[in-house]
Amino acid sequence: VGKSNLTRPSEFILLGLSSRPEDQKPLFAVFLPIYLITVIGNVLIILAIRSDTRLQTPMYFFLSILSFVDICYVTVIIPKMLVNLLSETKAISYGECLTQMYFFIAFGNTDSYLLAAMAIDRYVAICYPFHYITIMNHRRCVLLLILSFCIPHLHSLLHILLTNQLIFCSSNVIHHFFCDDQPVLKLSCSSHFVKEITVMTEGLAVIMTPFSCIIISYLRILITVLKIPSAAGKRKAFSTCGSHLTVVTLFYGSISYVYFQPLSNYTVKDRIATIIYTILTPMLNPFIYSLRNKDMKQGLTKLMHWVKCQ
Repeated sequence: VGKSNLTRPSEFILLGLSSRPEDQKPLFAVFLPIYLITVIGNVLIILAIRSDTRLQTPMYFFLSILSFVDICYVTVIIPKMLVNLLSETKAISYGECLTQMYFFIAFGNTDSYLLAAMAIDRYVAICYPFHYITIMNHRRCVLLLILSFCIPHLHSLLHILLTNQLIFCSSNVIHHFFCDDQPVLKLSCSSHFVKEITVMTEGLAVIMTPFSCIIISYLRILITVLKIPSAAGKRKAFSTCGSHLTVVTLFYGSISYVYFQPLSNYTVKDRIATIIYTILTPMLNPFIYSLRNKDMKQGLTKLMHWVKCQ
């Protein structure tokens, strides 16, 4: 690792979760099963939704897209991390680093927009049950889907273009297990002013839009549910939101812990919090949605039965 002045290093070194050689194989043994469980779990959710006619509703349409995005999201991070755990060099080229950062930011934000679309769907289902089919029609679902992909990808592109303008010097060692925005910024010796202003304005707007949608939707749901006279009715209404709320809490809780603090405070604790939303949430999503949901369970049982018959 040269201490020369670099305007742009040819590669970065990813230190990973631990730089101790004896930790590398145990970490590999932990993260390989996590990756496989995540991919298989989310593929099963997609297949169950695709194959069961009762699951052809907007809620499950968004859930199947969320599962697809989660597969992409972990694939951006874990395979490279696994390769580095077994290799001596732990290097990632400059271009590969920016590509990883681009897709990580894009898929991470797509996740939050899809969670917002699902919150809107639950709001319409509970607050306007008789108009649900007309409000959440195919055209509107496709529009929500296009917005969920376009806004995050444009936001990510802006971030990468700004990162590409930075001048790097002295060190090319990233204290992280992938090319995340904060640890890469820490290596730059040029002014972060434009980048930090963008994060605080455009970035905050992009992140807060889906979050605000989720909060407003759930406040409206809560008001509507509290008006339901029977306890059974209240339970039924809340049960359709339970799994979604669990995922939202996990996802946003860990993200806000990592990103809403000064750059200088970025530590090992943040790396662990990052694991929650980058690796554990995508793995837990299929379990949260299938264990808490009767229709989903039936869909998965039907899929397993079909596989056995084949």
